[in-house]
This record gives sequence, structure tokens and C-alpha cells, in this order.
Amino acid sequence: MHVAGVWNASNMISSNMISTIFSRLALGFNGASVKRIGCSSIVTLSSFSNVCSESLSMASQSLTIPWGTGTYLKTLCSLHIKNPKPDFKRYIPAFLFSHKTLFVVLWIVGFASVFIWQRNIVDGLRIFRRVPDRPIPKLRPFAFNLTDFGGVGDGVTVNTEAFKRAVVAISKLGRKGGGQLNVPAGRWLTAPFNLTSHMTLFLAQDAVILGIEDEKYWPLMPPLPSYGYGREHPGPRYGSLIHGQNLKDVVLTGHNGTIDGQGKAWWVKYRRKLLNHTRGPLVQIMWSRDIQISDITLRNSPFWTLHPFDCKNIIITNVTILAPISGAPNTDGIDPDSCENVVIEDCYISTGDDGIAIKSGWDQYGIYYGRPSTNILIRNLVVRSMVSAGVSIGSEMSGGVSNITVENLHVWSSRRAVRIKTAPGRGGFVRHITYRNLTFDNVRVGIVIKTDYNEHPDEGYDPKALPVIEDISFTGIHGQGVRVPVRIHGSEEIPVRNVTFRDMSVGITYKKKHIFQCAFVQGRVVGSIFPAPCENLDRYDEQERLVRWSTSQNITDIDYDF
Repeated sequence: MHVAGVWNASNMISSNMISTIFSRLALGFNGASVKRIGCSSIVTLSSFSNVCSESLSMASQSLTIPWGTGTYLKTLCSLHIKNPKPDFKRYIPAFLFSHKTLFVVLWIVGFASVFIWQRNIVDGLRIFRRVPDRPIPKLRPFAFNLTDFGGVGDGVTVNTEAFKRAVVAISKLGRKGGGQLNVPAGRWLTAPFNLTSHMTLFLAQDAVILGIEDEKYWPLMPPLPSYGYGREHPGPRYGSLIHGQNLKDVVLTGHNGTIDGQGKAWWVKYRRKLLNHTRGPLVQIMWSRDIQISDITLRNSPFWTLHPFDCKNIIITNVTILAPISGAPNTDGIDPDSCENVVIEDCYISTGDDGIAIKSGWDQYGIYYGRPSTNILIRNLVVRSMVSAGVSIGSEMSGGVSNITVENLHVWSSRRAVRIKTAPGRGGFVRHITYRNLTFDNVRVGIVIKTDYNEHPDEGYDPKALPVIEDISFTGIHGQGVRVPVRIHGSEEIPVRNVTFRDMSVGITYKKKHIFQCAFVQGRVVGSIFPAPCENLDRYDEQERLVRWSTSQNITDIDYDF
């Protein structure tokens, strides 16, 4: 219905009253739109006649309307007056009928409605309400906040002394069950500090421990006894940001809080040869037992990220480890080194070197130290490494590595998936290694065993100290976009013995003949696998019955050109 009219009602009702009544009327207009054309005002409505009477009734119940006004308004609702000379400017504020104003009003009303709705729902979207901080559980008989010891989480104040005071307080509670240090949300800058036994370090949601970048604040430590000297330079090495020695019952956990080593400054100085000592790890725990690390993020380590050395009974679960995939040298994710009884599970790792590297000492120093890495379970991991490999053994394995299981591993967009690396002079052994349910997704080389990784601490190594590599099985190997699925490079000095492949199907990117590469390897293939295995391996059927012996175990078919 189309209504237009000329109005001069100054003797009947005030302009304020008119505005109020029309505001009330506007609330009842179902589908009304108001347009201003020249000097006239036109109101276009759907079902206008039905709405008018109802709206007028609503207006009259809450307003005192002068005599005759109701009749006049009813007439307005029912008449079609053709004289287009309205004088709304005089009595009704024009902004009430502006398109833009109406849009803004409706937008505000809609926004407010959604806001109220959001505030009253329990499980709906919470885009307008900040998710409350998760309460920190009490995991020890005694719990403290870092702020209790003077900590300030502004990203500028150095909190080293606050951490040290907290650790001293907890060290006195060992016989009472230990203590818990809570790091609240904030950015907590600090130099390296030590942990103590029977301690839980809990990083709250949005808590970030920041390593100070200036190396003069990082203490120097003696070289690792199984390495002979600092890994990069002779003599002392820098300590780790978070360190512990000779500890028992230590927990690092949280609500996915972060320990950030701010390693970029270290990486730049290392590449420019401006450092005189080996860089320090982010977290290093030595000669300790009963260690649990879970539900935290470790990132931007100056060197190796998480380095347990000569420890027993370690559980690492649901940990995220991050560093740039290039330009962050030697930022291994997790390096169990001469460790026993280790579980690493449910982690995501993307770093500038190996995701995981199992170690046990370097050449003559590792042989003398004589502590193997053994009984290690690695499972349910997603790993990326554009520089090295998802999971490696070695190359520092001179104390020996045995009884390792790697299962349910997904390696994506990486240079290599799994690798064993060693060399003459290492000595030691790599044996009883099980790989199961591996997925390679766009990986250059899937499986690598390399026996000529010639990097040594000094000239004192014995080139006749030859490692033993044997009893390695690969089952359930799948993937896509792999250039070379297998490259086992044994040598006459260091042959690879008793390797087994079964249930393998890997999509390849190169349709060359020699993409399953072998040299000096003895082993077997059970059932059919893809791609076709090298001639070095014996063939068995699905029931493990011999089909054909290999007569070419020492044949070399290694091609590093692709």
C-alpha cells in the first residue's frame, strides 16, 4: 500500500509527541521501508492498514494523546492524499527516515541480539566472549607462582633470580612430596636456570619462557664426557636454558605453554663464525631418572631442542617442537643420548634438523663412556625435516643403540623419513630396530642406512673401530610422492645384515629402474612389495617360505644423483 500526505498538525500535537508516536508506529511496521523523495516523505508498507490500528492502539496505551489526534492518525492510515508537499522537516526529525540510519539501527540491534545470545549459551560459539583461563591443577603438595618470587611477565624484565629463588624453595620440600612452580600467562624473560628433584614446572596457557639472547648470560659447562669436547668447538660449551643434573622425579608440563629459546641470534652468529663455544640446548637433563615432559611447546632452540643425557625412565608425550625448516642449524627435536627406557609419543615436530636423533656418544669418547641407548619406543608422531630426517639413529652412536621401536610415524614434506647413519671410527652397534606403520608423504628418500658419515671429534679416533648394523625390520611402509623409497648403503667394512621388508607400497615420483638402492646388504623380502626390491635381498612368499636366495648381496646399486 502506498501512503503519502501533507501534514500540518501544529495545533493538535507537539513535534516531540509526533516523533514519539511515529517511533512506536515504526516498531509495528512489518516490512516497512521509508524513503525521502525531494521535499516529500513517502512511507511504503506491507499490510499497512492492519498494522496501523494495532500500532495506534499500542501507542495510545502508553501515551497521553491530545483530543482528536487518534482520529487524525486513523485518517492518515486510511487516506491516499495526493498533494506531495509534506513538511516533515518541521515536526519529525529527518534522520528517522534515512536509509543509512535505519541500516545502522538494525545492525546495532542485530549485533546486540547476537551478543546477548552468545553470553547466555553454554556450548555455542564464543566469538564475543574471551575463553576463561584454565585453572592450574595442583600436582604436588606445595604449589607456588613465579610472581611469589618477584617474577614479572612483561617480556622485558629478567626473571633469572625469580626462577632460582623458586627452585631453592622447592628443593627443600623433597621429603614432603616436592613442589610445583606455576608460570602464569605472560612473557618471562630469563637466563638459564637449573631444576631440582621432586619438582613440577607448570606452564599455564599463554605462558612463554623466553631465553635471553645475549650469550654472555649463558654459563659455560664442561664438554659432554661421551663427546670429548664441545660438539662445535674444543673446550667448554654453553649450558641449556633449562638444565638439570642428578635429578629424580621431575615434571615439565602445562596447558601448552611455551619455552622459546629465541635461537635466531644464535643461528646467525653460528653461521658467521662469531661463537667461540658450542651452542647450548633448550632443555637438557643429565644423569637423571623418572622424567616426564608433556603438554608444552618447545621452539627456536639455539641448538638441540630436548636433550636427555644418560637418563632412565623418560616419558615425553603431547609435545610440540618447532624451529624454522631452514636457516636453523642443528635444531634437532628430541635427542635421547645414552638413555634407557624412553617413551616418545603423540608429538608434532618440525625443525631445522632431525626430528628425533637417538645418540650414544662420539667415536673413541663414546666407546670409552660405554652407555648405550636402549629400550626406546617412538610412536604416533607427525614430523617434518627439510634438512635431515624425521627419525634418525646416529651418527653419534658409539656407545651402541638397541631395542628401538618406531611405529605409527607420519613424515611429510621432508628430505628423508627414517635414517641410520654411522661411519668407520664409531664402533658400537645398531641392532634390534623395528619400524612399523610408517607413512611417507612427499619425501625425497624414504629409508636410509648410511655407513660413511665421516665426521669425527678429532684425529684421535680409531678408523678400525667399525660399527655393527644388524636385525632391522620394516613392516607396513606406505606413502606417496617419494623419489627414492630405499637407500641402504652398506660397505665392505660395514655390511648391513638381516634386514627384513614386508607389506610395503610406496608411490614414487621417478619411474627409474634403480630406486630401491642397495649395497653390501643381506636380508629378505616377505611377500610382494612395491617398488621391486634390490637383487641383494632373498625372496620369501607370504607364508615366509623361501622363493629365491640372493647371490648378489655385495652388489652396489647406489645413485645419489636423484
